[in-house]
Amino acid sequence: MSTISPLSVSFPVMPDIAGATPRVARAGYKDWARCDLTYVVLDEGTAVAGVTTRNQCCSAEVELCRAHLPTGRARALVVNAGNSNAFTGQRGKDAVDAITEQVAEHLKCDVTEIFVCSTGVIGVPLPIDKAQAGLCAAFDAVPCSWEDVTDSIGTTDTFAKGATASAIVDGRKVQMVGIIKGSGMIAPDMATMLGYIFTDAAIDAAFLQQILSAANQSSFSCITVDSDTSTSDTVLAFATGKAGNAPLTSFDDAGADAFAAALNDVCRQLAHLVVRDGEGAQKFIEIQISGATSDDSARRVGLAIANSPLVKTAIAGEDANWGRVVMAVGKAGEPANRDTLSIRFGSTIVARNGLAVADYDEAPVAHHLKQNEIEIGVDLGLGSGHATVWTCDLTHGYISINADYRS
Repeated sequence: MSTISPLSVSFPVMPDIAGATPRVARAGYKDWARCDLTYVVLDEGTAVAGVTTRNQCCSAEVELCRAHLPTGRARALVVNAGNSNAFTGQRGKDAVDAITEQVAEHLKCDVTEIFVCSTGVIGVPLPIDKAQAGLCAAFDAVPCSWEDVTDSIGTTDTFAKGATASAIVDGRKVQMVGIIKGSGMIAPDMATMLGYIFTDAAIDAAFLQQILSAANQSSFSCITVDSDTSTSDTVLAFATGKAGNAPLTSFDDAGADAFAAALNDVCRQLAHLVVRDGEGAQKFIEIQISGATSDDSARRVGLAIANSPLVKTAIAGEDANWGRVVMAVGKAGEPANRDTLSIRFGSTIVARNGLAVADYDEAPVAHHLKQNEIEIGVDLGLGSGHATVWTCDLTHGYISINADYRS
């Protein structure tokens, strides 16, 4: 890994999830001395749900996940790091097919129960020989920790990212863990990363999909590092059913609300961790939008601010240039009125009703901007719509990382 982000968070203590057995191996997709292939075996009866990128140049792996998700069943997850296998034509599809067939044969299950993801350089076909040899090594590997898995799926990540939660469902405690990779090419057109959630809860696949899709809207789809949406974005949730609770099928079931809250919590934690590891990031920025004509409109305004290079560089330079926030609100293409707009940095209101606040003292704002966690508030004064989005600053570090990405 590169120099650890100053916004890093320690990897949490993660419980084992009954029915999910992770292993890692070294396929050698790049010239690095680390494991880069992850193989998670899932017991029969495991339910699956997922969300994927809207990028129109998506990888064969994304297409495979989309094709397999409607079955609602999963027996294995394979993740390749260092090569995204995107924009690789038939050779890329052949590689994915070879992986699914090899794993399905090993587990004696249907190929539709195998899920494959890849991340890394675009335009280079995934070498089938390395993938197959890596899988053979993974089949024989000893089970590993969730932190080992997180290290294995990373690319430009500087620290391992994980989250955990639990809930009482039908009188039983269910466990949940989540791991994620992502640092650059992060924009909320679903999300831009690979993320995986494992739980021992028993839940109907359709209901799991409903809960995950809702959680995605307020977590992964509310983060951005650089406005670029990956060709490989995928978040998958697997429920092994080993907790022994009566299967959840709707919000009318006992514990369904608690389970949904736990899933939302894990997704929110993971989303924040991706932003904290934004390439070159020095500051974690939360943007709160209120007074919009709708929640969706508020989210789009928030993202316009979060994606603005001028706003992000001002924060990097600790410059209280709130005029750049005004600019970003105005360019969002959403309902806005200059004369009802208010802006704050931290707890200090700097502009109200289209004007700078009289006798505005920049000192507390300057102090706030020296911190590594920044809060910007915008009230449009038009309605009750609200949203919160998260981003990071834009520094020279981002340029250095991406200018040298393939070298």
